[in-house]
Amino acid sequence: MKQIYYLLILIGFNFLSNDFSYAQEEHLNCSKRDAFTQHLTKSPNLSLQYIAKAKKYDVHFYALDLEMDHLSKDIDGIVEIHGKTLESLDSVIFELHSGFNIPEIKLYNNTVSFNRHNSVVAVPVNLNQGEDFILEISYDGTAPDASSTPFGGSGLSNQTSSTYGNQVTWSLSEPFSAYEWWPCKQDLRDKADSVSVKITVPDICMAGSNGLLENSVDLGNGTTRYEWFHRHPIAYYLISVAIADYEEYNVYANPVGASQPVLIQNFVYDSPNYQNYENDINVTVDFIELFANLFGPYPFDDEKYGHCMAPIGGGMEHQTMTTQIGFYSNSLTAHELGHQWWGNNVTCASWSDIWVNEGFATYCSHLMYENLYPGQTASNMINIHNNVMSAPGGSIWVSDSLNPASIFSGRLSYDKGAAFVHTLRFMFNDDSLFFQTLSEFQDDFKDSVAIGLDVRDQLNAATNVNFDAAFEQWYFGEGFPTYNAVFNNIGNDLALNISHTTSSSTPTFTTPLEVRLDRTGMPDTTIRLDISSNDDHFTLSNIGGNVINVVIDPNNWIVNRLGTIQEDENYVSLNNESEIINLNLYPNPSGGIFKLSMKNSDLNSVKVYSTQGKLLIEEQFNSSTVIDLSAYENGYYIFKVMDQFGNQRIKTGVKVD
Repeated sequence: MKQIYYLLILIGFNFLSNDFSYAQEEHLNCSKRDAFTQHLTKSPNLSLQYIAKAKKYDVHFYALDLEMDHLSKDIDGIVEIHGKTLESLDSVIFELHSGFNIPEIKLYNNTVSFNRHNSVVAVPVNLNQGEDFILEISYDGTAPDASSTPFGGSGLSNQTSSTYGNQVTWSLSEPFSAYEWWPCKQDLRDKADSVSVKITVPDICMAGSNGLLENSVDLGNGTTRYEWFHRHPIAYYLISVAIADYEEYNVYANPVGASQPVLIQNFVYDSPNYQNYENDINVTVDFIELFANLFGPYPFDDEKYGHCMAPIGGGMEHQTMTTQIGFYSNSLTAHELGHQWWGNNVTCASWSDIWVNEGFATYCSHLMYENLYPGQTASNMINIHNNVMSAPGGSIWVSDSLNPASIFSGRLSYDKGAAFVHTLRFMFNDDSLFFQTLSEFQDDFKDSVAIGLDVRDQLNAATNVNFDAAFEQWYFGEGFPTYNAVFNNIGNDLALNISHTTSSSTPTFTTPLEVRLDRTGMPDTTIRLDISSNDDHFTLSNIGGNVINVVIDPNNWIVNRLGTIQEDENYVSLNNESEIINLNLYPNPSGGIFKLSMKNSDLNSVKVYSTQGKLLIEEQFNSSTVIDLSAYENGYYIFKVMDQFGNQRIKTGVKVD
């Protein structure tokens, strides 16, 4: 098959394809975004008992050897699971969709019995703590569709591109669908150290996957085996296949920190006009070099980055080789590439904290505009803000982490998540240090998992700014502020009142605020104000010139609506008049006993959640109460307190021994 290699020196940019307009392309995003419309509230397979058993072993290596084609979802395969016991183990638990036949399972190359309950498979073993094992699972059948699985049958798809006419088989396993096409352990915190994927396909096809293509073997019977090997830790849902009649088009990037040029390997449709992809693919070089400057070296620079085309509704960030509908959207290409840092190198530790993946990847698209297409920067952030404000409530943190519609909310996980990163950057007030901190975060959590509070702690440690309130209000909290301003020129001073109401249950946003003062006879000036309540009063001395207008948040750092701004010659700045009803949580950290206190004496309610969104405690209290978490494991807990008026205040607590 034809292979084309380019070492790029000058890059040409092509914004439009022949088939799509720019307006259409910028609405594309991860294929998960807003794709789940049903309210699904429970895992398809694992009970708490099964989850506990599965956590007793650690996966080191997966080896997939599959026979597939581009015309169906049929699979005939053998998968090896290499693991190590973390404690004594009487059975190895894994998942495989019940529609597949399992002719044989081997342990240490010996055929063994197994038990099967729907899509959960248990292999009886007698292993001590610290023992290595290898399971070999032979299976065959057809991957399910929406009618036979509660999560939509998205694990493996087969479809013909309506634009190009190419038929493709491809995987999309996030969040719970890897078991729909291969036997695996679906646990975010248990990354395999490496993976081998061998795919035997008809000679007309090519098969893309993770890592390096170490060999393609003509088997002499009309089929070719593509042998991929990925030598980096990888989450189960990022292991992938894509099969079609492809051509290969490759370019190279030179990101900072790479020991050699990084291959960008692209499997594109074999069509008469496939050269039309070239300019659109080439910009990936600039994107990967930009993100390496911002977040640190490309995490898989010893292997590759790349794309496999498929008629998917956007893209899916499979590790080292994104599955993508096409290349006419710079936003989509940048988003999926950004995931190689945010989602792949560092993966969310639970689906409640999908912000670590999707919020940052969405912000990567914004950074692409800011650095490479600055004329589109302001409108992009305005569009993000407008989408967030299209509904009054909703938190970035996902309380219903078994519901794909909540996990992949375009308004919250993606856009509010990206807007929050933008706000954190503003609060940092030092771009160089901000991106250095994110780079250090990538290094500290490399090949591992993280929750949103890990990001908060990294930011807190890097600067004197405290981000606790920002996370309580924007990450766990709901809604956004509407700002109002009253001002009055008094001699050389300006009396200024900034007040705000909120759209949902979070009663107060204390994010610092930029305000631009338009003055007669002098240049406009922008100042930064500390906001401490819903009604703040300031006296700005020797402001110089007559202020004729006040512009709130002129650079769109904060999701907000604008209320009224008026000059009032009778207004005189006062001390803050509004009473702040404080919520205190102490001691924090605690060995398990926490005390909550409120200034008010009204009836309040408190709900305590794990970081995975599980409700642990719910009770009512007046001015104070004691919460006992002694029986729970060490870590972070979220305390949501609601007063009788529906105002919600949030604190995070840490339990330690």
